[in-house]
Order: sequence, then C-alpha cells, then structure tokens
Amino acid sequence: MSGSRSELDSVGELYAGHQQWLAGWLRQRLGCQDTAADLVQDTFMRLLARPRLFASDGDARAFLTTVAKGLCVDFWRRHQIEQAWLESVRQLDMAVVPSAERQAIIMETLLELDALFSRLPSRVANAFILSQVQGLTYRQIAEQLEVSERMVKRYMAEAMLHCALLQDDLDDDGDTLLLSEVEDD
Repeated sequence: MSGSRSELDSVGELYAGHQQWLAGWLRQRLGCQDTAADLVQDTFMRLLARPRLFASDGDARAFLTTVAKGLCVDFWRRHQIEQAWLESVRQLDMAVVPSAERQAIIMETLLELDALFSRLPSRVANAFILSQVQGLTYRQIAEQLEVSERMVKRYMAEAMLHCALLQDDLDDDGDTLLLSEVEDD
C-alpha cells in the first residue's frame, strides 16, 4: 500500500461517507445484498491500493461508481463462466467428474483465459479460438475472418505471445495447469 497519511485518512473518510450509498447503488444493480457488500469492499480495496484525494464528493462518487461498474462487469463475466462450467460438469458421467480441487483449478484457469481473451483485440481472440478450439486451418480462418493468411499468422503470433505471458504469470504463482493434467482426471 502506498500513499501519504492524509491520502489514507481520506480513504477512511470516503468509506465512512460513501460506503452505504455505494452499497445501495450496487444492490440495485445486482439484486443481492451480499454480492453488493463484497463489491463495495473490493472497490475500497482498489482505492486503498492507490489512494488519491478528490476535489469534491461528486468527484469521489464518480470515481467510486466507475470502479464499481468495472467490478460489476468482472462479476457478471465470472458468473457466466462459472455457470457454463457447472452446466458442463452436470452433463458429465459421475465417473469422470473432476475432484472439487481440480474443478477449482479448472475454473481459475478458465477465468484467466477469459481475462486473456478480453485483453486481446477481437479478431486476434477469434483467430486463436478458431484455430485452437475449433481446429480450423489458417486458410479457413482467413476465409471466415475475411483477411489474408498472413494476417491470421500475425493474429496467432499476438495470441501466442499473450498465452506465453499468461503461462509465465501462472508459473510465477505456482498455479500452472496443463491440459494433460485435466485429461488424466
């Protein structure tokens, strides 16, 4: 945590003055008091990580609203991915359902992949998915995306670079999950 004492005191004052308002604002959008409370805490944790001073209450609320909106989007994305994963697990034969621990690792990997794809330009992400998930050739991808094969190669190079960076991050965290590990379960 960085920031001067006055900035940290300011975060405490902001929390005291705006926590209930933000919780109500989030509760209206999410329809769940518990989730709203979690996102309020996450919003203020972000502010604690990078304390700042605001010229007015309006500026503070605008900042808190912007951070909270981003957290809502993240929450909804994560919820969609979790629901899709749970649905796919429900369709599995009980004999091949991964353990709870393995499921948690797979879920975390899916969330990391989603974060990776959301940072990529849409054509790059689409080319990667068409190649790696659907097994299309570069020529087929080029036809589908209406670009040259050379452009598909560029898209794939960019996607692979991002995958390598993600793998590096996972290796640093000790959370590496290889597809072969998943298939062995």
